[in-house]
Amino acid sequence: MSKKIKVGIIGVGTIGSVHADAYNKLEDAQLHALCDINPERLAEKAKKHNVSKTYATYQELLADPEIEAVSICTPNNTHAPLAIAAFQAGKHVMLEKPMTLNAELGQQICAARDQAGKQLQMGMVWRQTPEAEVVKEAVEAGRLGEIYHIRVKLIRRRGIPGLGGWFTTKALSGGGGLIDIAVHFLDLAMWTSGLWEPTRVSAKTYSKFGSPMEKYNYVNMWAGPPQYDGTFDVDDYATGLVRFGDKATIVFEVAWACNAKDECYIELLGDKGGVKVGMGDTNILTEVDNRIADIHLTYNNERDRFAVELGKFLAAIRGEGPVAATGEEGVVVMRLLDAIYKSSEMNREVEV
Repeated sequence: MSKKIKVGIIGVGTIGSVHADAYNKLEDAQLHALCDINPERLAEKAKKHNVSKTYATYQELLADPEIEAVSICTPNNTHAPLAIAAFQAGKHVMLEKPMTLNAELGQQICAARDQAGKQLQMGMVWRQTPEAEVVKEAVEAGRLGEIYHIRVKLIRRRGIPGLGGWFTTKALSGGGGLIDIAVHFLDLAMWTSGLWEPTRVSAKTYSKFGSPMEKYNYVNMWAGPPQYDGTFDVDDYATGLVRFGDKATIVFEVAWACNAKDECYIELLGDKGGVKVGMGDTNILTEVDNRIADIHLTYNNERDRFAVELGKFLAAIRGEGPVAATGEEGVVVMRLLDAIYKSSEMNREVEV
């Protein structure tokens, strides 16, 4: 086995801890150091993940010459400065979603990567689900034919995370449910279909449930509890239509909170077949021997998708394969999100 790659994690909140668990499952990774601005959390996570070296600032971690690669698991507004600093320090970068606050900053991250000659992998972990992989294989094999429309639906009845914290503060997050969770499924829709050139968007975002915060009723809250003295100035619902020239369209509906049942899927419609990703059983609705038929796709669903994702990152560092999601793809997703927010603000269709 090749030598272990020494890794540092910047930001050890919930997602940083998930990365730590995943790295500890990989034989070719050595979780070398953790960094967080919260000293109590840093000490707690270092003990939990059996990491002896900790740093209070990202500058100290990046100055550690033993670290070859970093996972950046911090609030969205820090992604660009931290990723650029990591490349300047000669590190490979695993960057959690969303890439950053906007496409322009995403391009700056890619430029820093190119100048450093290092690897950049985006944290699009839904691509690592076996279901998504078999659907992409079916698309590439032509089983769906020409894909002309995709439905994206990601509904949480009451799922605003960390109400009053950085998730719901636009200056720190860049937006609400759209940039937080839609980013995954818009990426997944383009990745599975191979459609990477969105041209126009007509969309609308809404903010109906997060303010006043004291009146928001919920069952549970990821990244909670609520901070009622904080801020809620982001979207909790978004819907719209994305055009890919005259080739295809995506219609999306995404909610952190709304008066509807939870739903989570993308549906690809082709002229030979259609399929949903995210509904459990995965069936291609098609025709066989001139008869209407359903083809059931089987796959082993027992895997840690984060471990798979980070394993691909380490393999790319060793030159043994491509990254699981590229920086250029991350910029396309950011361009699309930028256009959705712009369309909503201007109340009209806009170019991507």
